[in-house]
Amino acid sequence: MANLRTPRFQFLLALQFLMLIQSQVLCYQYKVGDLDAWGIPTSANPQVYTKWSKYHQFKLGDSLLFLYPPSQDSVIQVTAQSYSSCNLKDPILSMNDGNSLFNFTTLGDFYFTSGEPGHCQQNQKLHISFLSGNGSAYSPSAGPSALDASAPSYPTVFGSIPTPPTSAPHSSAPSPRFPVFAAAVVGFGVFALHSGNL
Repeated sequence: MANLRTPRFQFLLALQFLMLIQSQVLCYQYKVGDLDAWGIPTSANPQVYTKWSKYHQFKLGDSLLFLYPPSQDSVIQVTAQSYSSCNLKDPILSMNDGNSLFNFTTLGDFYFTSGEPGHCQQNQKLHISFLSGNGSAYSPSAGPSALDASAPSYPTVFGSIPTPPTSAPHSSAPSPRFPVFAAAVVGFGVFALHSGNL
């Protein structure tokens, strides 16, 4: 058996630890609307949230960042029925700090709208739906007829999620993930090779 105090063993243990940590931080923060802040869509781009959501795929652990002036707007998570009717009463979640972060901790349908009266009717709303680990986004802001009123909404947990490196050209670019199990197998394999047990 290898001596646990040797520099080689300690190096291999540190390498395995770093691989495990890296596999945990490959979640992304998506700024809702990209260059546009969370707000009422302009007449030049009335379906900005529909278009934005069509080009993104979310995974568990990813998060949405809603940026807006806190004195002028807010964001709420609502049920499918409240989303389609623009009912602002009894939201699932209410955020109004101007820098609101929503983490995806479960699969399902997520419905967001502005908490300000009249904004939802002007298409300031977003529907994200993903039912597998490699989900896609969908935002039928164009009309309520495309929504399933019986679809459940799920509560989430808030917290900070690491943002992608600044060298990335776009904050919403997904990248491949390295599974924790694979990192552990590689680490133990390297250790076994260097200790002479393989």
